[in-house]
Amino acid sequence: MSSRLMKKILKAQEDALQQQHESEDESDSPDASSASQRNPFDLLDEEDFEEKEQTDNSDGIDQVDKTVVTERSSIRKNDEKHSSKGADTNNTVLSSNLRSKKKKKKNKKNSHTTTGNPQKPLDETLENLSIDGNSSCREYTASHSRQEKMSNISGTNKSSIATLQIDPKFLSAENELRRIFGSKVVSSFERNSQSGSSRQAHGSRRGGSNHRKTLLVHPSEHWPRWDGSLTMELLGTKDGINYFRYAHLASYSQAQRAFEAAKAIHDLNGIVNVLMHNPYHIDSLVTLAEYYKFSGELQMSSDAIARCLYAMECAWHPMFTPLHGKCQLKYSHETNKPFFSVLFSHMKNMDRRGCHRSALEICKLLLSLDSDDPVGALFCVDYYSLRAEEYSWLERFSEEYKTDNSLWLFPNFSYSLAICCFKLENQEKEDATKTESLKAVSTDLMKQALMLHPTVLKKLVAKVPLKDQAFNRIIGHGLFASEKSGSLSLDHLVNIYVERNYLIWRLPDIQKFLKDSALMVIEMLDRKETDARDWTCVRKEAFSSDKNEYSHLLVSEFSDSVPTLPPDNLQNFMVDPRLVNNGGEQQAANRPVRDLSNRNALAVLFESMLPWVDFGTEHVEDHPHGQEG
Repeated sequence: MSSRLMKKILKAQEDALQQQHESEDESDSPDASSASQRNPFDLLDEEDFEEKEQTDNSDGIDQVDKTVVTERSSIRKNDEKHSSKGADTNNTVLSSNLRSKKKKKKNKKNSHTTTGNPQKPLDETLENLSIDGNSSCREYTASHSRQEKMSNISGTNKSSIATLQIDPKFLSAENELRRIFGSKVVSSFERNSQSGSSRQAHGSRRGGSNHRKTLLVHPSEHWPRWDGSLTMELLGTKDGINYFRYAHLASYSQAQRAFEAAKAIHDLNGIVNVLMHNPYHIDSLVTLAEYYKFSGELQMSSDAIARCLYAMECAWHPMFTPLHGKCQLKYSHETNKPFFSVLFSHMKNMDRRGCHRSALEICKLLLSLDSDDPVGALFCVDYYSLRAEEYSWLERFSEEYKTDNSLWLFPNFSYSLAICCFKLENQEKEDATKTESLKAVSTDLMKQALMLHPTVLKKLVAKVPLKDQAFNRIIGHGLFASEKSGSLSLDHLVNIYVERNYLIWRLPDIQKFLKDSALMVIEMLDRKETDARDWTCVRKEAFSSDKNEYSHLLVSEFSDSVPTLPPDNLQNFMVDPRLVNNGGEQQAANRPVRDLSNRNALAVLFESMLPWVDFGTEHVEDHPHGQEG
């Protein structure tokens, strides 16, 4: 290659570079990108190539190569001989770069397509392409606001979803027992329990060798293998929430019909027979668990409930992720109702074992599955949070969870929030100023609770019981003397609260806190009686309905006391107590009666002693003289 050819190549590259600087779309040109990646040493060598222009063709190649090598080596080694020349060359390059940058800035002002701010030209491009761009954005904003309003109406917004997120490590009762008593104690107890039930485990080891790993319960070794007769289907998605429903397969539907037939005649043997062929039939397991509970076999009752949960969790849809609060399992679907009742029973079993944090997580799960709260988990979540010492969470929950009424208007939250602040003030005694402010807040909350729901105090004195003589003088005051508030709904909620939370008031510091606050309320009312009338107006406005809006919640469902003997009549035992107010008694009254014709008198006598056998005695009593005519 001759020096003349080299000169032409360099000249062409220089012209191309100058045209690229003057072009408006140099950033989008592939030549510009290649030019920007050019080696800077080549620019330093251009002057030397021009000085060698007049040399011979035979010596041009050697001189050009020698100059290039010499210049590059001198730059790397910072040789003093060529330092001034390199500096001049650098100044020339910098000045040309400055001129090119000025041209670029000028081009940026005149051009709509730049690389410095990609968002602005994108918006301008959208405006040029579509005139209705802004209108579509407004439509999206309006639809988004409508979705937010609908989510606020349903009571499931982002803040409440975040509050109800469940920590899976606290769902296990075994993990909580290990945190309380230690791993060695729990492991020793489990070994003793396994040795005691080794005969039962050996009898069913063949069918229960492989169990799925579940979140809610740990399957026992003696449980049968999951038969897959229950499934779950996705109904749809709305506002980012997935809606699901349990579904029955053909084998499960057949077992359900057999269960209904045995339930109609109150035949426990028939229900046991259903479980022999379908070991994970939910209604049969729930009925058996209730029977064990009334018989005093609480461990067997808890085991039956755990089997129900295991079966229903195995049937979960792959998209059903309830721990994040973005799944709804509406209670209005008939197939979903057993899951709520089983979860509620499991929550009480966790509390009975002393695993209050696990019970709190189950309660949060109940609240997140259906925003309508069909089983009344809202009226025991405060109890479990206090027992688990989750005071900060309870405060955050009361602020973020959305309902039709403010949570502090309910009797359980009005008193529990006062106790929550009282406990937090004891935890922060290091900061005296903060402690005094918390103390003032807790005292004010307790006084507000006493004036808003004064009927709670007299029932607590009788239920706990509160034996301090000062309480006898307090309940003698006109504000606390009555046990009725004038609202059926409020009286029912007060009974639920006292039945569920009375154990908390057995602590001496809580009793003193209640007594001091009640005395301050009496002293304040003696000076100004209008405060009591103001709180009465608030109470009547919050609970203005003449009907009991919470009649579907039974007080006995929130009680820890369990009858140890089976009832004389198993009609209410075999029928869901929640259905009594919805025609359950009428359905039970229409049960088939056994025929007495051509029966042995001695056999009929023995059968009449069984509580689930009905010979139509009411029909005979209605017509005592039917055979005399």
